Formats: sequence, C-alpha cells, structure tokens
Amino acid sequence: MRIERGLVAVITGAAGGIGHGLAQEAGARGLRLVLSDVDGQRLAALVDNLQGQGVEVAGLAADVGDPAQLDALRDLAVQRFGGVDLLFNNAGVMQTGFSWEIDAARWQSLLAINLGGVINGIRSFMPLLLGQQRPAQVINTASLAGLVCSPMLGPYTVSKQAVVALSETLHYELAALQSQVSAAVLCPGPVASEIMASNQASNQASNQAAGEATGQLDALLDSSIRQGMDPRALACEVFAGIEAGRFWLLPHKNFKPALERRLNSILEETNPVFEMADA
Repeated sequence: MRIERGLVAVITGAAGGIGHGLAQEAGARGLRLVLSDVDGQRLAALVDNLQGQGVEVAGLAADVGDPAQLDALRDLAVQRFGGVDLLFNNAGVMQTGFSWEIDAARWQSLLAINLGGVINGIRSFMPLLLGQQRPAQVINTASLAGLVCSPMLGPYTVSKQAVVALSETLHYELAALQSQVSAAVLCPGPVASEIMASNQASNQASNQAAGEATGQLDALLDSSIRQGMDPRALACEVFAGIEAGRFWLLPHKNFKPALERRLNSILEETNPVFEMADA
C-alpha cells in the first residue's frame, strides 16, 4: 500500500512514544490524522503542534478499553475526513511483577487496554474499512514480548502475544475474503517513551509497592526504554514496511536468536530456558 498525501490515518495512544512518532511522521508525509489518547491534555498539545505545521488533524480523548469510545473515534474520522485508510491500534501500558502478586484489577486493567483496545479497534473500524471498497490497512502494535517471553512481565506478555495471534488471524481472514484491506503487526523492542510511568501509576492506584526484584526490573526497563529507538525513526520503518506489504514489522533485529531458541524448544519439546535477548 502506497503512503500518499491525503490518506487518513487513525492512531490510538498518540500522545507519547510510538504513537507520537507515528503522528509526527504521518503528518510530515501529508496524511490527514485522527488521533486519540487517554491523556487529553497531552493529546491537545500534540494536535495544536501538528496544526501549527499545517497538518489536517482531529483529536479525541478516548479510553480504548471502552468500545463506545472507539466507535466515537471512528465516527469522528468519517465526519471529518469521510473515511479511514490506516488504523494504528497502538495504545498500550506496562505492568511488572510476579504473576501471582499482581492483583485482579491490575491484570484486567492492562488487558482491557493492550488487548481490548485492539479488539475494540478492529470491531469498530473493520466494517467501515471493508465497506469502503478500497485499499486500507490495520496495524496492531504488539512487542518483542509478543514473540518471546520474559519473567515478571506476565500481563504485558500475555496481552502482546494475544495481539500477535489476533493480528495473524485477521490476516488470514482478510486473505480468505480476498479483501483490499490488509493487516500488519508491529513488534518493536525498546522505543524511547514513558510507558513505565503507567506501571508506577497502576501500582500506586492499587497501593502496591514494588518488591526488591520488581523494583530492580523496573529501573532496568525504564532505563532501557528511555534510551531506546527514536519513535520518529521507528515510524519511518513502519511506513516502509507498510509500503513493502509486510505483515511482520520488526524494527529491532537482534532478538531473532532468542526467537529461534524458543521455536526450537517448542519443536524439540525441551523445557524453556530464559536468556536475556539483545534489543
């Protein structure tokens, strides 16, 4: 699918990290944008910034875990621009800790956003995309955690592996329909963002203090993520992958030996052994 001026892109989780990079790059390429984020203040600042650059953009503060709010985002795109060409189901949060120590509320909250947000985006937008009778694409943001597993990232890993499975299923369904709509899944490693702040906020909301092991992991992850790939550079790779027609969007390549070890362990029926993968 060619990325051309005037196409309409919807991006969730647009106010920071990957979503912010996608919005900036899409705007620079002349796309018209419909952006959402749960943080209305940061979203408004982004919309103002893009409008100052001459980008046609609309914003809607929305919780992707609520199907009605995704319906409202779709309706805004239709009302403002007449349709949608690219849907980036991107919003996501982080949760760390031992799987059994993370309470039910925090499990459900993360799954509602990381997985439910993708499900709701697909359910809200797919009838529109199919009915337009023209090329369009759905790009779901997963993670390297969608392909390999790590300790103390249970909810995040579960959600991201489910996003990969859902994306692949969607790919097969669209192929069976011989549809002009296609699907892709983005599985990045560390990308510069403040996603770990969502982990801290979740813990504070549940009055849950991080244990020593979790605290050390949080510090390591936060440092790695903040020093990660520039979101704008990642966006350039994403758009290149879309134009190349790739389903697997894998901007970080060094994880592949870890994935190969995991696949070999499955095929050979050996017990998995965790080894830190380079980003």
